[in-house]
Amino acid sequence: MASAHAFFAASAGVAGALIGLLFVAISVAPERVLGPEAEQVHAVRAAAALTAFTNALTVSLFGLIPGYGPGVPATVVALFGLVFMLGALWRLVPLASSHEIRPRELSFLAGLLIVFVIQLIAGLALTRHAGNAEALHGVCVLVAVCFLLGISRAWELVGGPRVGLLALLGGRGVAGGDEEGT
Repeated sequence: MASAHAFFAASAGVAGALIGLLFVAISVAPERVLGPEAEQVHAVRAAAALTAFTNALTVSLFGLIPGYGPGVPATVVALFGLVFMLGALWRLVPLASSHEIRPRELSFLAGLLIVFVIQLIAGLALTRHAGNAEALHGVCVLVAVCFLLGISRAWELVGGPRVGLLALLGGRGVAGGDEEGT
């Protein structure tokens, strides 16, 4: 548990820094995310990044409280994450149906959905058995995955080109994308 404590301490700092950078990124071009002309997909990407970072921050901070484990917080934020997913789909699926966005653009939510489901399972396992090293390890890995997913959504949000595995393997480095970051 001592190594998990050190991990959560480092993760809490990382999450705080990334949340701050996300706010800076949004403030540079707020009309893209918050303004009346903002596209739903950009607002959902910003919310997805914030949700991923807040998830990691919450689990990490509660994991640092003496005598309190990360099981309950991991379970609660996973449930909130699943509610976020429902809301995001509620906002974006009609746009995909009307061809305002391509259905594949909804795929950016798939990673978060998987994280929240696995986190819910691991959080419940930790809640039942606080000494479950496998579940604790899983929660720690998911905190790291939340950082990676949040960074990816933030990168798309600011209009960065999509970094694709096939493009990297083909020697091109970065895959070309459209304005939606795809």
